Amino acid sequence: SALKGAGEKTAQALGKAGVYTIEDLLRFFPVRYERFDPPVTIAEAPSGKVCTLRGTFSSQPQSRRTGSMIVTTISLRDDTGLCRLTWFRMPYLARTLKKGDHCLVRGRFSRGPYGIVMEQPRLYGEEEYAALQATLQPVYPQAGKLSAKQVGKLLHQTFERLEEDESGRDPLPAWIREKYGLEDWSRALRTIHFPPDEQALLHARERLVFEEFLRFILEIRMLREQKGKSPNRCACTRFGWAQQLEQRLPYELTGAQKRVWAEIRGDLAGSFLMNRLVQGDVGSGKTVLAQLAMTAAAENGYQSALMAPTEVLAEQHYEGFRRLAERCGLPLRCLLLTGSLTAAQKKEAYRRIRDHEADIIIGTHALIQEKVAYDRLGLVVTDEQHRFGVRQREMLAAKGEEPHILVMSATPIPRTLAIILYGDLDLSAVDELPASRRPIKNAVVGPEYRPKAYEFLRKQVQAGRQAYVICPLVEESDGLEAENVKDYTEKLRGVLPPGIRVEMLHGKMRPKEKNERMDAFRSGEIQILVSTTVVEVGVDVPNATVMMIENAERFGLAQLHQLRGRVGRGEHQSYCIFLDSSEEEEKNRRLQVLVRSNDGFEIASQDLKLRGPGDVFGIRQSGELEFALGDIYTDARILQEASEACAKILEEDPLLEREENRPLRRLAGDNRERLSL
Repeated sequence: SALKGAGEKTAQALGKAGVYTIEDLLRFFPVRYERFDPPVTIAEAPSGKVCTLRGTFSSQPQSRRTGSMIVTTISLRDDTGLCRLTWFRMPYLARTLKKGDHCLVRGRFSRGPYGIVMEQPRLYGEEEYAALQATLQPVYPQAGKLSAKQVGKLLHQTFERLEEDESGRDPLPAWIREKYGLEDWSRALRTIHFPPDEQALLHARERLVFEEFLRFILEIRMLREQKGKSPNRCACTRFGWAQQLEQRLPYELTGAQKRVWAEIRGDLAGSFLMNRLVQGDVGSGKTVLAQLAMTAAAENGYQSALMAPTEVLAEQHYEGFRRLAERCGLPLRCLLLTGSLTAAQKKEAYRRIRDHEADIIIGTHALIQEKVAYDRLGLVVTDEQHRFGVRQREMLAAKGEEPHILVMSATPIPRTLAIILYGDLDLSAVDELPASRRPIKNAVVGPEYRPKAYEFLRKQVQAGRQAYVICPLVEESDGLEAENVKDYTEKLRGVLPPGIRVEMLHGKMRPKEKNERMDAFRSGEIQILVSTTVVEVGVDVPNATVMMIENAERFGLAQLHQLRGRVGRGEHQSYCIFLDSSEEEEKNRRLQVLVRSNDGFEIASQDLKLRGPGDVFGIRQSGELEFALGDIYTDARILQEASEACAKILEEDPLLEREENRPLRRLAGDNRERLSL
């Protein structure tokens, strides 16, 4: 509010994006940057790419209604050809565009079965476009209706208010900046928001990513040093129920599952508390290992808590555990605790947990609320570790008297990076898939394949199957040429028979609405679910046999593999269609890795090798550990350098007392509260 133009509405809009202070604003980083290349002719425009055309409107604009959407079209002509321009939900353009007007239009250009088209282009004047050509324009995460221009004005004011010499506020000591060739923080922040050129931007980003990784690794290492090896106060000596459960499973555990279960058993019964990460590919059977561990804890008189990242996944785990316990005749009392329960339901759940009327408690972040009091909490399981972070894991562990900790992750991170990222945990790998899993058939295709893909979806649905369609965006974004969930849902409803129910799912929906939508898909009421990557984690719908991913070139290979893992979970043959809209040989070569391999760890290693600095200009590629800027694959070298720096710092100055390391106190300062846990 100290900034000019930052009134109540602006503050509220920024608040929704997590921006409350000046420092938050400085670290409200762009998600990508737009380049404005010289205009091309219609004849030389590359299909599937964003480009700019210069021409004359050769027809009057026309508007028509398609379902609930108004579509506006007009023809643009230059000396080499004709292109149809199409806008969705912008009916006012029919009143402002005129035949014979000259203009510059920028958007994604395509040559397909329906002719030469540019969808949702932006209009520019000659002078305006000439000025943009010399710049890299930042595109920010959505903050209400605030534009990038408004965010830029606030940032300009912020940088004007900063003192010229900001070296005293730099959280990285001078010796680290010098050793690794890093910029000072003030210049790096200015450049990330207002880059003079691509090279300067990459250099600034490297500095900020290094700082982000160093902060995280310092936190992990200091936590490990403080905790050390804790004596096992929750020893489990009886494993009869777990053995009974294993014997009555409808399948035999794989060799990898047996090996990891032996490691977990050893931890539960050993001299020191378990602190273990179980990494396993999609479908490798990590969940049953958690079930065995929680069953053993219950037999020994301890409660267990499993924290899942979404209500959908928590409910799925709860139903699975409850049914398995009943089938095996085990007296396990399971309880589900999520944010969407009514106040009365929560009150009763709290009572049952407190009075030890529940052995296995499954839920979301609701498990760590202040009102939840456990009785002899002996085991904490977190599913998809990277979705929580260290603090939430520790908050749950603090609910018991030093319980065992078991972390599960299907994110296939190469071991070299996992050792850095999960430095406080012992590592186990479930590196073998059950023999019953039928391999998924994969294809990488271009945009011209869409009509055939839609026909394939229709045939699969009419055969009784279901399908996912993944888009990178929730809704249309200024200047970002990629498919979005809202428009794509309307498009599919228009091209598929009316009897096929197509619905959308995305992270901006209310939790209750998301759960209802997912339940309807699981029960078969919805045949095609158009979604963002919110379905990436753990959702199990055995009847879904098709995963179609639009703009596949914009995702990391490891994330695409996670998405692919949503199908192939039932008895029917499953398929994954990767739509590559880039028409770039290099990006297509990356996607071919997925066609050749279904091994998540092999794919992650290839992802590490094939990524390059240019990837930072697209949609953020991976969601692992939710770093603001860093990407553990693209930035693997920086991650390893930050790990090396952290080791040197803590070896020579574990309490950060030396004068040259004083700036690091600021870096680790906001971790003191969580370290006290």
